[in-house]
Formats: sequence, C-alpha cells, structure tokens
Amino acid sequence: MATVGIIANPAASKDIRRLVAQGRVVPDWEKVNTVRRALIGLQSTAVERVVAMPDSGNLCRRAADDSGINLPMDMLPMSPLYTEGDTMRAATMMADMGVGCLITLGGDGTNRAVAAATNQIPLVAISTGTNNIFPVMVEGTLAGIAAGLVASGRLELADTSVTSKTLQIRVNGEPRDLALVDVAISRERYVATRAIWDLDTVHEVFLTRAEPAGIGLSSVGGRLHPLSIADVGGLHYKLARGNPATNAPATNTPATTVLAPVAPGIVEPAVIAEWELLQEGVPVALEPRYCTVALDGERSLVLTPGDSAEILLARDGPPVVQVPRTLRRAAQLGLFRLA
Repeated sequence: MATVGIIANPAASKDIRRLVAQGRVVPDWEKVNTVRRALIGLQSTAVERVVAMPDSGNLCRRAADDSGINLPMDMLPMSPLYTEGDTMRAATMMADMGVGCLITLGGDGTNRAVAAATNQIPLVAISTGTNNIFPVMVEGTLAGIAAGLVASGRLELADTSVTSKTLQIRVNGEPRDLALVDVAISRERYVATRAIWDLDTVHEVFLTRAEPAGIGLSSVGGRLHPLSIADVGGLHYKLARGNPATNAPATNTPATTVLAPVAPGIVEPAVIAEWELLQEGVPVALEPRYCTVALDGERSLVLTPGDSAEILLARDGPPVVQVPRTLRRAAQLGLFRLA
C-alpha cells in the first residue's frame, strides 16, 4: 500500500528571531491550508493512505476536514509531549511502517529531528520556519503530487532526489547529535533561547551547504564559496572579533569581510578570520573551551574545556525530493496523461 507520512510542526517560525529580527511568522491556518493542498495533490496520485503526527495545533486533522478530500488519513498512535522528541518518534514509527515518502512542514530544526531518527524515508520538505536552508518554499499541491509519485514507486529515487549531507558531532569519542545544514560554536555558555541570530556570539561555523541565496550562517559561507546540497564537501569558517567597519579583527591574521543577510531583515558585514573547505569523512577537532554547540540554528549542546569534540561531514542524510525535477521527469514519462 503506497503510504505518505506528514509531520507538521506548529512551533515552526515562532522562535526569538521574529522578535530580534524581521523573521516571518507562518500562522497555523496557513499551515493547515498547506497540508490541505498537499492532501489534494496526493489524492491525484496512486497513494492509498496518509499517516500523520499528532500535534498541539491539530494541523493535520483540521486539514483533512474538507469535503473535497477523500484520501484516508490516520493519526499515529502516540501520545505527544509537544517537544522535538515527538518528531523523532513519529519519523521512527513511519520508517517502521514502510512509509514511502514524508512531507514535512517546518524549518531546519524539524527536518534535523527527522534525520536524527531515520535517513531511510525520502523527504519533501516544505519551509514554514523562520529562515530555512534545508526545506524550500514549495506550493503544497505540487509537494503532494511529487510525494505521491515517489511513494507509489512510479519514479526512480535517483531521478527525483539528492541524498543530503550531515555534520555529525562526536563528544569524548561518542556520537552525540547531527545537523543537516550548519553547526555553530557559540561563545554563549548556556542554551537559553536556543536560536542563533547574533554573529558576535559565534566562534566558528561548519556547513554542509553554503547558499548565497539563503539567510543566516549558510549565506555567510555562500559569499566565500558557494556549495549546494548536491556539491561534494562542505565549508568551515571562523569569525574574527573586531570592528567590521574597519576590518580590524582581534588577531593579526588577515581577514576577509563579506556582506551577508545574517538574519531576516538584517544585512551586515561578517569578518572572517579564516576559512577552508571540508572533506567528507575527515573529522575536524574543536578547540577545547566553554561553549555551546548550535545545530541548524539552535543551541543544543554545552561543552567544557574537559570535553574532546569533533565534527565529521558525511553524505548519509535522508534523500531530499527535488519537486521541480520530479514533476518534470513525470511529465517526460507521460505519467500525467489520462488517455
């Protein structure tokens, strides 16, 4: 039975960046409408069933309450705690059920939680977060059609998807967590509000993708050396502490200054002390210090000088469905022709 999963995060786009920057807020009603359009797109394909994660906003239940939708949708049998763990548990359950494709509504953090649980399910990642690199802005109907084509096996995964890269964090020789886009080493010693929005608090950044058309830490890297999800390798840069206006870092190392959109509605200089390309499979050790480690924009781990930590770039994330490529391939094969 061709099955598609849906994980919609009601908390996406509601972090501190909507207050300290011009971060967008995607209201619940728009998320409901997006899920509803995705369901309509899905039922135009060979998908027979949808399973969804329960959430505090009842987004999926509300979306399915429409006379034009006749595709069966079941809620996962789980008791939500309304934390990131819900997404991880839901993704694990969907992988065990053999879900053929997963539609996510959220930001980089939502998709990171999915990837931490399983890398087996192809993702159609719809951006409803504050400023995102991993998920993209895609119309819900088209997202549903693409997910349905993939889940029903009508297209080869190699023709529709790109396997994503990850940054794996190891602490004292043990795997601790991963990121899909960026790992930032913050001078802050506490997790606090979690979201990273002030470059003055950042020591260094590791990237799987350096997107000139993105917002945030990835966009800074994109002005040094652009890298996409499909490109080999990653990027590592260190930020200098000093006055960007005079390009005077605190060290004697020659610095490069780039102008980048570091947060929604905030474009400012970033002084780069040094940068290098990352090779897949080659670990990079972190300097021992008091710091927090932010994963895909949110501080998650606290390190002390007694910890030995390293970052490893790998191409072992979930396959990411490229919606335009998928629809084009389906059209080339005549999958949309009724007669």
